[in-house]
Amino acid sequence: MKKVIEPSEFINLKGIEYFNFEEDFMEDNVRCIPMIVRFKMDAVGIKLKLAEWSKFNAYERVELAIKPIPNSTALNEYHNYLVGLIKKYTDNEATIIAVDKSPAWRELNQIQPILKEKLQELDLHISINQWKNLSDIQRFVLLKLCRPGHENKNFPKAMLEFGLS
Repeated sequence: MKKVIEPSEFINLKGIEYFNFEEDFMEDNVRCIPMIVRFKMDAVGIKLKLAEWSKFNAYERVELAIKPIPNSTALNEYHNYLVGLIKKYTDNEATIIAVDKSPAWRELNQIQPILKEKLQELDLHISINQWKNLSDIQRFVLLKLCRPGHENKNFPKAMLEFGLS
C-alpha cells in the first residue's frame, strides 16, 4: 500500500515564496528543507542537515520560512535562532559555513556557466532579460538545482513553474 503524503505546512503559507515543485522534495520519508529556508541559511552561514530539520516542530519550521532577514540585525537574530534550535534538538553545534558576500544569484548581467551548461544539456534557454526578471529566490533555486550531485529532476519543473520553458 502506497503511503499518502500530506501537503507541507508551506504550501499555502502567506508571505513567502514557496514553489509547487517543492512538494515533491522527499528524502527518507522526510520533507526536505524548503528553498526559502535554504536561501536564508546561506545568508546566515549555517548548513542544516535534514536530520536536524526533521526534529524541529511545524511552528519552528514555519518560523524559519517566514522570518524576514532584511538587515544585519535580522540576519544575526535568524542565525542565533537556528543555532538555538539545532542545539535544543540535537545537542550539537550548528555547522557554520562561509557567507558568500557576492552570491551568483545576485549577478544580473550574466547567467552563470553552471546554469548555462544545465540549460544546454536539457536543450533549454534563458535570456538575460528573463534572468533579470526572476526574483532573488528564483535565481537562487535555479542555481541550486543545477549543481552536480543535486536531484536535478526538479530543475525542469522549476523552469516550467517560473515560466521559462
